[in-house]
Amino acid sequence: MKKILPVLASTAALISFSAAAQAENTMTNDHGFYVGGNYGYVKIDGQDSFDDHNDVKEGVLGYRLNPYLALEGSYIDFGDYGNSLASASTDGYTAALKAILPLGDRLELFAKGGQLWYKTDYKTAVGNNSNDDKGVFAGAGVGFKVTENFLLNAQYTWYDTKMDAKDIEQNGTGKTNTDFKQATVGAEYRF
Repeated sequence: MKKILPVLASTAALISFSAAAQAENTMTNDHGFYVGGNYGYVKIDGQDSFDDHNDVKEGVLGYRLNPYLALEGSYIDFGDYGNSLASASTDGYTAALKAILPLGDRLELFAKGGQLWYKTDYKTAVGNNSNDDKGVFAGAGVGFKVTENFLLNAQYTWYDTKMDAKDIEQNGTGKTNTDFKQATVGAEYRF
């Protein structure tokens, strides 16, 4: 009996350890829905009166297809920018494909690209107007898993947009190429 108890205890401990390791492997959240939010800085850069910088806020909803690929949508508020003669406010929605490269258990790099649909409201000395348009965007970043479900991230995103404030710009066209360059930090929760 004295020899059987240590063998039974050792066997029970090995089985428990094996079960715990298997349970931990099934909790790796490599697919499914996630939500998140980002806050940061956007630089509006173009050949027009609207060059400026501002705070940016973004809400994110996504679905991880596997550990390496996700579909992601977001709502972005680029805020108010411009000067006392001409100012604007832009917000929009995105749809993106996100490629993920896990680096160990806690760190991952990612790159994403897709479509931005946005609306810009203009206020100028000659009047107010608004414009709906679309553009492409690309971004890259790094994520850090605090827990299996909660991540922190930092990312940089570039948006190719056109400002179309009629009767404001030179040449009378009012349409100029303008880039939004965004750097944010954020959090993500995986279900």
